[in-house]
Amino acid sequence: MSSDPWGRVDETGTVYVRTADGEQVVGSWQAGSPEEALAYFERKYEGLVVEIGLLEKRVKTTDLSAKDAQTAIDHLREQVEAHHAVGDLDALRTRLDKLVATVEARREERKHQRAKQSDEARHSKEALVAEAEELAQSDQWRAAGERLRSLVDTWKGLPRLDRKSDDELWHRFSHARSAFSKRRKAHFASLDAQREDARRTKERLFSEAEALSGSTDWGPTAARYRELMTEWKAAGRAQREHEDDLWNRFRGAQDVFFAARSSVFAERDAEQSENLKLKEELAEEAEKLLPISDLKAARAAFRTLNERWEAIGHVPRDARPKVEGRMHAVERAIQEAEETEWRRTNPEARARAAGLTGQLQAAVDKLTGQIEQARAQGNASRAEKLERELEGRQALLDQALKGLHEFGG
Repeated sequence: MSSDPWGRVDETGTVYVRTADGEQVVGSWQAGSPEEALAYFERKYEGLVVEIGLLEKRVKTTDLSAKDAQTAIDHLREQVEAHHAVGDLDALRTRLDKLVATVEARREERKHQRAKQSDEARHSKEALVAEAEELAQSDQWRAAGERLRSLVDTWKGLPRLDRKSDDELWHRFSHARSAFSKRRKAHFASLDAQREDARRTKERLFSEAEALSGSTDWGPTAARYRELMTEWKAAGRAQREHEDDLWNRFRGAQDVFFAARSSVFAERDAEQSENLKLKEELAEEAEKLLPISDLKAARAAFRTLNERWEAIGHVPRDARPKVEGRMHAVERAIQEAEETEWRRTNPEARARAAGLTGQLQAAVDKLTGQIEQARAQGNASRAEKLERELEGRQALLDQALKGLHEFGG
């Protein structure tokens, strides 16, 4: 018989291992000595020690799943409980129990992590859904479309939730994207229709502009071109492939008209500038007639100057008031001289002036005599009253004499 601290071999060759629960039969050994039997089963024990050590390391340093770890533990525990090894099996059980506790803790930790990740994923997806639903109402088509595509990429990178929650959130997310796409499609369809209307309108405006390009009715045609430009701006933009071509044709038609008008106006302006010089010379000649000393000669000279004036033609509009004003001033001076001469030579007016002067002179002479008589009689108050009346009559007489003098009297 042979033994060591953890096992023994009896005389029949039966091998036993010592445990806390007492001796357990390991097996039977008939092929060699008892020492060889113990050595054999001790090597099997060492094998278990190595396997448990490797499992402990895997659990500690790798991402071995709790399920796989528990399967490995159960497999090793079956070998330990089979008592087919000699060694400290109780110590191996203790190590396996600790492994079970470690794996269970890892299981709970991972469960907590998964719950946390799921909660974070839920919040992230809910935020994506909320943003997508807000973007679905946006009119910023390019920016919103790009952002929605970015949200899809973000969604794909998030963990899945439970099927019900994930499907509900995805349905809302997908519905928001579809709503945006429908609105965007409707918007651009409407925009295309508007641009087609704008194209037809601008085709019509161009046709009219082209028809007007040869007109020489400068004022009304220029006004109509301004109206056409207002209508053009109000029509909106046509399709990109038509807009520039339409504008160039429309603008080209206007350029033809305005170039022709500018040429005519330039020629007219040159002619009117020359007319202005001639009229300024005539105005200067007319001003030399002032002051008027010989009315008849001045009238004849001005008539000749005025005939030459009328034959010259138009001058620039901005210069017209000044140069015409100079001629009108001379004309008014001649008219005033004529009126003065007429008044001076009018016999009826002179007779009326002489009659009035005689009446006033007689009244003054009478008042003078009455004043002398009142003083002689010593009636001072009457004399003062008559003197005041005399002052008024004398003033009227002086004025009448002045008027009579103008008639040459």
